[in-house]
Amino acid sequence: MTPTRRHPAPLTIGWREWVSLPDWGVPWVKAKVDTGARTSALHAFDVETFDRAGERWARFTIHPWQDAHADPVLVEAPLLDHRAVRSSSGSAHERPVVHTSMRLAGLVMAVEVTLTRRDEMGFRMLIGRQALRRAFLVDPARSYLGGRPPQEIRRRNRGRS
Repeated sequence: MTPTRRHPAPLTIGWREWVSLPDWGVPWVKAKVDTGARTSALHAFDVETFDRAGERWARFTIHPWQDAHADPVLVEAPLLDHRAVRSSSGSAHERPVVHTSMRLAGLVMAVEVTLTRRDEMGFRMLIGRQALRRAFLVDPARSYLGGRPPQEIRRRNRGRS
């Protein structure tokens, strides 16, 4: 009889969670977990693409706090692709796609992220199915099961420091 390979039990997370993007020096971003979205999306400003040593790169700015422009983070990352992404309203738009690591509920994983303006959205980041597969179950009635930053950070995210 061949032994079966066991996968670790998935972690349960809520419909909204705090994540970090350690490759880019972003310690905290509040994110919405969206099992209806395939790819994760990040609120990015001033997105531009350029060539570096024969490869395509993206340069963009992250504003990690909701409804605020404080503590901007300038990022340069290799450009993986441009993809047509369909919004919840049904319209498709081309978005640049980059790769980074994301820490969620104590796990660090590689994720693909599309860059877009999310001014009208309540969260700076959306976590899609590809980032969640094999590691997480989502409890839509719960929030922040992966942990929260200190209260000072949570206040800053609400615009009060």
